[in-house]
Amino acid sequence: MAVPSSTYRLQIRSGFNLADAAAVTEYLSSLGVGAVYTSPLLQSASGSEHGYDVVDPTRIDTARGGDAGWRALLGAARARRLGVVVDIVPNHLGVADAAANPAWWDVLRQGRQSRYASWFDIEWTQGPLLLPVLADNADLARDLTAAGDELRYYEHRFPIAPGTGDGNPVQVHERQHYRLVGYRHADAEQNYRRFFAVTTLAGLRLEDPDVFAGTHQVITRWAVADGVDGLRVDHPDGLVDPGRYLDRLVEAAPDTWLTVEKILEPGEALPPWPVAGTTGYDALAEVQAVLVDPSGERRFDAIYHELTGDRRSFADHVEAGKRFVASTILRAEVNRLVRLVPYVARATEALTELLVGFPVYRSYLPFGAEHLAKAIQTAGGRRPDLSDSIAALASRLGDPPDELCARFQQTSGAVMAKGVEDTAYYRYTRFIALNEVGGDPGRFGADLQAFHAAQHARQVASPLGMTTLSTHDTKRGEDVRARLAVLAELPDEWSALVHGLMAGALVPNAAFGYLLWQTFVGVGFIARDRMHAYAEKAMREASDGTSWTDPDPAFESAVHAAVDAGYDLPMLHDPLADFIARITPHGWSNSLSQKLLALTMPGVPDVYQGTELWEDALVDPDNRRPVPFAEHAALLSSLSFPPPVDHTGAAKLWLVSRALRLRRDAPVLFTGYTPLRADGPAADYVVAFDRGGAVTVATRLPVGLQRSGGWRDTTITLGAGHIDVLTGRRYTGAVPVAEVLSTYPVALLAAE
Repeated sequence: MAVPSSTYRLQIRSGFNLADAAAVTEYLSSLGVGAVYTSPLLQSASGSEHGYDVVDPTRIDTARGGDAGWRALLGAARARRLGVVVDIVPNHLGVADAAANPAWWDVLRQGRQSRYASWFDIEWTQGPLLLPVLADNADLARDLTAAGDELRYYEHRFPIAPGTGDGNPVQVHERQHYRLVGYRHADAEQNYRRFFAVTTLAGLRLEDPDVFAGTHQVITRWAVADGVDGLRVDHPDGLVDPGRYLDRLVEAAPDTWLTVEKILEPGEALPPWPVAGTTGYDALAEVQAVLVDPSGERRFDAIYHELTGDRRSFADHVEAGKRFVASTILRAEVNRLVRLVPYVARATEALTELLVGFPVYRSYLPFGAEHLAKAIQTAGGRRPDLSDSIAALASRLGDPPDELCARFQQTSGAVMAKGVEDTAYYRYTRFIALNEVGGDPGRFGADLQAFHAAQHARQVASPLGMTTLSTHDTKRGEDVRARLAVLAELPDEWSALVHGLMAGALVPNAAFGYLLWQTFVGVGFIARDRMHAYAEKAMREASDGTSWTDPDPAFESAVHAAVDAGYDLPMLHDPLADFIARITPHGWSNSLSQKLLALTMPGVPDVYQGTELWEDALVDPDNRRPVPFAEHAALLSSLSFPPPVDHTGAAKLWLVSRALRLRRDAPVLFTGYTPLRADGPAADYVVAFDRGGAVTVATRLPVGLQRSGGWRDTTITLGAGHIDVLTGRRYTGAVPVAEVLSTYPVALLAAE
């Protein structure tokens, strides 16, 4: 198995297709990338910008370039000795447009007799397949029409089963294997498994070998015939048995580097799967934590309490968020579990409590049995009145062959994802730099010892897993978080500023108002429409004042007015702009430090498109904006000596290119992990380690460093001779940190 030295994620879509990707391989090679890493490529819904809504797994998406584009990318990559890694989506298929999905269309037409009926996770015993597409004011007698062998509801098309087409459209509809229902029915009555709460993504039964074979033809061809180097497996937690699925994938693609998009809670171990590791959210959290000053926590608690009146902990918000989604948008999944235990009294309450109390995304029994035990203990402690019901469920929930056990494991992951990432992260806004996928907003920074311990564990457990700082799923871009991290070092100045901002533009929900002003500090004054789009998504995800299904015009108008005030009112804009300008150099220092750490720590580093320069991305779709690759390539080719750290981002591009090239050209230097400790008064501001010949030196807490008097006589001992690949300077033995970091706040030293 050939493991790439690094990967570079490209978002392939109609506006940047496979041929366009082929055209940037020369730039990626010059950057030092080891492998081109693409977003999903199989035929997806018309107009899809992300590709996770695959409608036909038997062919490559025509809008993304089709087979010809694939061949062009493969050829261009091979010509430049670049590997190719592809993101795959085993959990679900897109069903928003039934006619675009041949398998789904046939199921709607033939019902349980369809050859594809076994593909989808449908609860057939619950009557016709419910399709939640009708508006609140729908009238089928008025809105439903028949055209040939199809029923149509506005732009939606549905097949008519053979021999059922006589009569008016309403009569015909009543004879089908499906029923069109109001979109609100999905929350509690859906009878097919969805991707989280997305009814347009129908769950697949990959536990069935025939379904695996039918949906993995192209993927297998990529791995075997085309020699694709790696596959990134999206959302394995949705599958009944992720481990068995991955075993099958290894059997089909035995020489392929596999990583899984698995979110691990702090301290949680990856199950014993046949993969190299995760896609790197855990690494992101480790890097983020060491650059946040833990001493700022008490002051940030006080600021948050003063501004919002919210004294709940993050754990409280997690409980509330999970309870909210389990009782609303994911009630259908809970109800499906309840139907499996008709003899258990108060089963809905008991199962909800167990889902809320589950400490991680899910278990993979028998692996993770301790998490189920913890959930049982937590649920019983919170609701002693449900102890009999919980006890009646416990044995079945711990029995892997039991359908209740399997479905509970699938459901707990959905409740965690929607209740925490997409709810609590937008409600608990103490310090949003920490509210990141795979992170722990309740943990305010970490010390050097914790960082080094995590890297030692990574070197032992998953040295070939991915590391990353930004993905298409991160809540905010890496450089946004880097600038926000500075706030932890300036709590008093931040408090004075934000109190004025909050008073000058009132938002009905103070916690959300606090999120909004932190966002301004993190991204600066980006294009106004982008900030408005982010504010809309964030407040609807929070579902605390407004929501996606029931928007509150007054609440949303107040939020948008606050956004405009940030741009237009001098009393708000000017002090905010001054503060941003002041902290930006420290943010750049954090950005360069975290980038070097992520590129050189144990694992295979991934660079998300465009993040080789400064980037101000927010949550998707903002982080999928086009990247000006021609400009990036021109800038890279123009660099012949270390550029200054300034607004151009050239210094970050220089760092990324030199680090990636070293990993590609001298992999022998990255085979171990030894923490290095600086000596002297500023030792705690240095993060340093030796990977077996390549030494990383990075600055942490730049404000504290400056206030303490700088590096002074702090030294670091390097041993044999090293050359800094960023500056060309040579060092040996004990050297002053001030000298090593005189050009940049980071250094990458290669043993000579």
